[in-house]
Amino acid sequence: MRRGNSLRTFEAFGNRSYRLLWPANFLAYICRWMQLTLLGWLVLELTDSPFSVALVGFFGMLPLLILGMVGGVLADRVNKHRILVMTQVISCVAAFAMVLLLKTGAIRFWHAYVVMGCTGVGWALDMPSRRSAIHDLVGRAGVTNAIAMDSVGMQASRMIGPALAGVLITTVDVVGGYIVVSAIYVVAVALIAAVNLPPADRSHLGLSNVLSNLVEGFQYVRRDNVLVATVLVTILMNLLLFPYAQMIPVIARDVLLIGPGLMGTLLGAEGLGALFGAICVASIGVIRFHGRLYIGGSMLGLIMLLGFSMVRWYYVALPVLFVLGFGTSGFSTMQSTLVMLRSGEEMRGRALGVISLAIGAGPLGALMVGAIASMSSTPFAIGLDAVMGIVLLSLIALLMPSLWRQPMVSDEQVPKVD
Repeated sequence: MRRGNSLRTFEAFGNRSYRLLWPANFLAYICRWMQLTLLGWLVLELTDSPFSVALVGFFGMLPLLILGMVGGVLADRVNKHRILVMTQVISCVAAFAMVLLLKTGAIRFWHAYVVMGCTGVGWALDMPSRRSAIHDLVGRAGVTNAIAMDSVGMQASRMIGPALAGVLITTVDVVGGYIVVSAIYVVAVALIAAVNLPPADRSHLGLSNVLSNLVEGFQYVRRDNVLVATVLVTILMNLLLFPYAQMIPVIARDVLLIGPGLMGTLLGAEGLGALFGAICVASIGVIRFHGRLYIGGSMLGLIMLLGFSMVRWYYVALPVLFVLGFGTSGFSTMQSTLVMLRSGEEMRGRALGVISLAIGAGPLGALMVGAIASMSSTPFAIGLDAVMGIVLLSLIALLMPSLWRQPMVSDEQVPKVD
């Protein structure tokens, strides 16, 4: 008998360690979105510069561009559990340092860049291990559902994190917000430490150096058209769509004429849409054409971004961002799923490392949107990104049809217990 959608949605939680890993990831995602919102508002208040605000996202994502592939190599060669614990500790220490700077009054706007850079290093090094660990826990058959559930947590954090940060700025200022961030990180570290990952056989990897492993990762991806197309769409979305989030403090204050509390609900609306979309994906039984969800969700997000660039009223912006988030959930859920289904076990971490490197296009996108916003206007910069994204995504879909034509399924069963 087929299980109902409600049971299928939570299928991956049959694994005990996944039940610990999921909330740990969820709390880490919340902290990241809270930090982007808190520091974006802080830098805007200190500098009154859209470009300076964009640099918050730039320094947060820059480590992915520099270290993304290194994180992939580590996922294949080093104990994943140790990587996850150490990187969360790095982020926790950075948050405590920001609390100290704010409490002593020694804060300067550039401190936000340093803190986001440290947090970004943690994300760059652990992102491939985080996703690869999910595969290790639930197996190939369960990976689509497990990644979809992880995406549910990620998208929910995009709703909760900015909204919570906005409320905290209004009630207890940025310093109070960072105290909350630090406390959440402590809980996330404790949960990660309790996860029991199955041991991996790395004897076949030998003692080859890191550089050769990086080259192998690129060569492996280059030989597969689906992986190449997945990487190209990842670059496009991180370069042209997601940097708009760095401009939300500017849009909120200067275009929609609202304060920090309502500013948080803007990104919260996107997160709510993304959460709803991720739940829908997790509830689907067997997905044959993952690439169609990937392309379709990306296109919907870009179209809504173009619409958002034209909005001048807060209550119109909310539903537009809701639909934008719904679209991006298809992109976010299928991105890692496609890579893990197409990659062999011995190369999975390095293939995910290439994806992390592609996500590293985000800081370049943040610089671009910030520079254009400073020279013209923030809505124009966002709209230009959207138009370029729609055109380029259409070209990728036309020139690389294997991404959405080839089905990927598995007959394996999802493990129910450790």
